[in-house]
Amino acid sequence: MSPIDRAIIEFDTALRSIVGGANAGRPTPGSEVGENNDLDAAQRQHAAGLMRVNHVGEVCAQALYQSQKLVARNSQIQEMLDHSAQEEMDHLAWCETRLQELGSHTSYLNPLWYAGSLAIGLAAGLAGDKWSLGFVVETEKQVENHLESHLEKLPKEDQRSRAIVDQMRIDEIEHGQAAKDAGGVVLPEPIQKIMQAMSKVMTTTAYKI
Repeated sequence: MSPIDRAIIEFDTALRSIVGGANAGRPTPGSEVGENNDLDAAQRQHAAGLMRVNHVGEVCAQALYQSQKLVARNSQIQEMLDHSAQEEMDHLAWCETRLQELGSHTSYLNPLWYAGSLAIGLAAGLAGDKWSLGFVVETEKQVENHLESHLEKLPKEDQRSRAIVDQMRIDEIEHGQAAKDAGGVVLPEPIQKIMQAMSKVMTTTAYKI
């Protein structure tokens, strides 16, 4: 593809991440399970809040992978990041669909989440490939823990949401391992703590807005 073609594709990805309309390359997990009409209003609202948080995480993932691909020095690393980003786009589409099914909406702050993550991804990428990959490893580890907590918090009756979250968790583990195998280093503990604090702000806010 020409640089113009790639720029158009990346712009389309950014637009779909922010305003919606993500396309999945894989079927939505749990689509074979019928909607549970026994979920009461409070359970549906809670499930929607959690899935909105997950959707925001995928908006951030698209921005991070896009920016890190842009400044990666190694073509193989670019390809690895691109593969992970494509699977993250599946996650984005799955969460968006589930929110619609629950009668809810994506975060109104998606442009802010995207812009902030794009800047962070550029900073990580400019630090060098090993640090950029280390950032991916740490991010995916934190996302894995976050998704595991959501499996505990989601209503047991909401099998559709649970199936999506579980497949996302499996994919995130693979993405983190791929980044580690490609040479990602362990980030200093202070940076890990900052990332955890930023994640806490995002999840708390996105649950409501």
